[in-house]
Amino acid sequence: MPYIIHHMEHNQHKKERLEARLDFEQKAVIQRAAELEGRSITDFVVQNAYQAAKKVIEDNTIIHLSALDSKKLVELLMRPAEPSPYLQKTAEEYKQSGVSIQWQN
Repeated sequence: MPYIIHHMEHNQHKKERLEARLDFEQKAVIQRAAELEGRSITDFVVQNAYQAAKKVIEDNTIIHLSALDSKKLVELLMRPAEPSPYLQKTAEEYKQSGVSIQWQN
C-alpha cells in the first residue's frame, strides 16, 4: 500500500485502544458476521475497519488510469502547450519590473 504513517517515537508493539458505541442491531449484525467467520467481535471489527480505512486512503490518494489515459497523459506532459500571448506579456512585464522572488524551503 503506497502510503506512509509517521509517528514520533512510536512503539510498534504497543496496542492502542479504540471504543465505539453501537445500537442493539449494529452489535447483533457484527456479532453474527464475526461468528460466521469464526472470529471474535474485536478481531472482526478491527480487521474490517482496517481494510476499509486502507481502501479509503487508497481511493483518495491514488489516481488509476487506463492504458489509453496513461498514454495521453505522458504525451501531454512531453509536449507542453505554448504560453498564451497574455502569459508572455505578463512574463515580460515581470522581467522589466525588477522584482525578484526567492523561494525558501
